[in-house]
This record gives sequence, C-alpha cells and structure tokens, in this order.
Amino acid sequence: GFYDECKQRYNVKLWKTFCDVFNFLPACAIIDDRVICMHGGLSQQMLDQNARVRDMVLAIDRPADIPDQGFLCDLLWSDPHPEVMGFGNNDRGVSVSFGTDIVNRFLQKEDMDLVVRAHQVVEDGYE
Repeated sequence: GFYDECKQRYNVKLWKTFCDVFNFLPACAIIDDRVICMHGGLSQQMLDQNARVRDMVLAIDRPADIPDQGFLCDLLWSDPHPEVMGFGNNDRGVSVSFGTDIVNRFLQKEDMDLVVRAHQVVEDGYE
C-alpha cells in the first residue's frame, strides 16, 4: 500500500508527514445537500434515526488522529461489499463493510442521490 511505497521509494518519515497532512484534510463533503463524498464509506452511526449526517459531518474536529472505530474511521475506511446485507466485517481489519441495502437506506434517510467514494479502484472508474 501507500506506506510500503513511501518506505521503498523514500523513507518512513515522508509517510508520517503525509499522515500529518491527511489529519488536517476534510474527511467528508456534502454537495448541494444531494451528494455525499468521502474516502471510505458509510457508518452504522449514519443510520441512527436521530442522526443528522449533515450535522455529524460539520461537527468533525480537524486535525484529528483517526480512531480505530466509529464514524470518522468508517468515513475513511469502510468498504461496500456486494455479498453483504447490512453491515459486516471488513477484510482490512478496520472499520466495516456494507451492502447495497445500506446505501439505499442511507440515501432515502438523508434524502440524497449519490454516495461518492475514493478508496477503491474499479475497472470502469465507477460502479
């Protein structure tokens, strides 16, 4: 991954510097109240009935170290999985995986049209 590439081509200090910079960047953006963009994906906390995701996104303190679990971790590390219904374990060993049913529930709950993620490469550039 990214760590190995930095270590091989440069040094671990460069990787740590990137991590420091990443801790300052926005973790999520909402465009025109219709599209949500993040590096990773959806979180169980986003589906809580009383949760307002727009407020949750605005309340994220930056800079911040990324926790091992929870909303901020999921925004950065959760992954969709075509064979999962609901939420499940993630092959990365951190965060969760989620099924298409979760995407549909989230979009309906938040009255949004699209979830845009950046973390995985796919054949055509999108799915």
